[in-house]
Amino acid sequence: MVDDRVILKAEDLDGYLTRQDKLNLNRLEEMYSETMRFFQPENKEKIISQYDKMGHAMQEICAAHPDIQVYSFVTEEGAHAEASRVISKLRDVNTNHQEFMYYSQRAYEMLFRMAYTDQHSDKKNYITVKTPVTSPVQNFAVHKIPNIDAKIENSVMCVMLRGALLPSMIMSKEIEEYSSHNYVTPFALFKINRDDTKTESNMEYVLNLKNSFFNLEELDGKDLIFADPMNATGGSLVTVIRYLQSQGVKPKSIKFFNVISALKGSIRVTRALENCTCYTLWLDPVLNVKAYIMPGLGDAGDRLNGCDNYDSPRNIIQLIADYGSNISGLYRSQLFKIEQTVLGK
Repeated sequence: MVDDRVILKAEDLDGYLTRQDKLNLNRLEEMYSETMRFFQPENKEKIISQYDKMGHAMQEICAAHPDIQVYSFVTEEGAHAEASRVISKLRDVNTNHQEFMYYSQRAYEMLFRMAYTDQHSDKKNYITVKTPVTSPVQNFAVHKIPNIDAKIENSVMCVMLRGALLPSMIMSKEIEEYSSHNYVTPFALFKINRDDTKTESNMEYVLNLKNSFFNLEELDGKDLIFADPMNATGGSLVTVIRYLQSQGVKPKSIKFFNVISALKGSIRVTRALENCTCYTLWLDPVLNVKAYIMPGLGDAGDRLNGCDNYDSPRNIIQLIADYGSNISGLYRSQLFKIEQTVLGK
């Protein structure tokens, strides 16, 4: 720790990788390098063939990592087309800001379903709602949902980076809607950045405690949920959890939800952290020298929130205000919890 900062280095993360992990990652790097030969000039047939090979290779690797749950590897085949369409829209350079927000919401609803409701027991909860129909009497409707209270009502949403704010609100909203008791998750907000002047091999992850907002007592013994659109290296998550553990926090479980994760980031996280599961909608094979995911989708934070002025970045309250009235109205309970966390109860 330096002053109010906690720093984790890339070599610390790589220490968790086994010899077999490194061999597998090197194999994917070689396969992706071969694939890039067909990008210019574009050879669609070869590109498709290469991606099929990499997909099968990653599925084989993940079979040995039960804590890495990839949507297209663990769901029924009929669901794969939906994931492919959502990811393709998020990747597309022509997808605008509003579309990107829409498809991000779809992605996190799919991830929630994979983690919480696809493998539920036969026990049901019932939702009874009053409808607008009042003739001849006030009408009610009954709907059954899976009883997952035990899975979700001990959760805390942990927000890393600006790009994780809206996905975290989406996950919290899903929890509220599936809870029998309208449980709204507490929020913990962490200010953490990568040092982008460095490369993937010597990257540093800096947790700024002065500009973070959390209550250690609310985190101890809880199911901690992190919803970061991109998991490139896993360094930010490991930095936060290692700090919390140094302060005596013992999470009951850790769930990491990503729209896209690099294979290396998923392996590092599940090797480094006990009782941690990574749920990802799509797994990408490699990182480039700057630790960006390839093929990736660009900077998810900028595409969700718009770009900040370098000299005057928005704080969390300004960012929420910029989401506008549609988001504010939809996630009122979540915004209230976040305001309590930032401004004090």
